[in-house]
Amino acid sequence: MGNMSLRNLFKLFRRSNSNAPATSGSSESISSGSSSDNIDSGRHSKRAESNGIAVKTGVRHLHGRRRRAKSQNVSASSVNTEFPHRLDVLLDKTPVGIEEQKEHGWNKNDKSANVFVKNDGLTVHRYPVAQSSDACRGKIGYTRGLHCWEITWDTRQRGTHAIVGVCTREAPLTCFGYRSLIGMSNESWGWDLGRNKLYHGGKAQRGQRKSYPSFLGSDQVLDVPKTVMVVLDMEAGTLAFVADNRYLGVAFSGLKGKTVYPVVSCVWGNCEIGMKYINGLDRKYLILFCEK
Repeated sequence: MGNMSLRNLFKLFRRSNSNAPATSGSSESISSGSSSDNIDSGRHSKRAESNGIAVKTGVRHLHGRRRRAKSQNVSASSVNTEFPHRLDVLLDKTPVGIEEQKEHGWNKNDKSANVFVKNDGLTVHRYPVAQSSDACRGKIGYTRGLHCWEITWDTRQRGTHAIVGVCTREAPLTCFGYRSLIGMSNESWGWDLGRNKLYHGGKAQRGQRKSYPSFLGSDQVLDVPKTVMVVLDMEAGTLAFVADNRYLGVAFSGLKGKTVYPVVSCVWGNCEIGMKYINGLDRKYLILFCEK
């Protein structure tokens, strides 16, 4: 009976110890697990971005690392900008018909093997191919005049590298990995719709701005809508863009004397990108009616 009492007392003693507060060693273990969770959440954020989810901030809390400032989303519609006179003149004209749109559409014979062209050249579709960046060129190259076309690209189908711009006939249309393909060489000029960066010659074009459009602050990100307008002025040698009916300013210059084609590059599997040529003004018309 006395032995049974001692065993019961021993059990009670063990139970009381198991309910005691955690020791410093236990606390360190929990903290270590918390750090691991933060690292995993960072990886999940990157994975989500690669799947086309807009991840504007990534914050890590390891050993007192500094938090990154949260980005502020900006719409172009909130900014007052003035259209160039010659662009106003072009947009006042009646847009071209469907047959002329097809003449200026995507070229089914001038593209990456990982995309195909449908709707008589009005839409390009990318196959779900891993670790590849793929592009498609337009049918017509522009050397003179003012030209304008719309690119329609669902914001949920852009992924990490969605580039719109122009290129010469020599620009490559595919590469391994996920890259800013348009702007990767000296033969192409591209705007990354997700990063708000301009690329040419294999690097971001900083110049006097870190982002495009130039009105963006260091902590601001432009929400680029589904449809953007590309404005190519081969008389001035410039490339510009319009979003939410707001002129965003000149993105690139120095194109005069070249022949360039509409182009897009993409990485998102099964994405579809539409192009609709709006209109153009030839050099003589620009000289007679648009010069001030």
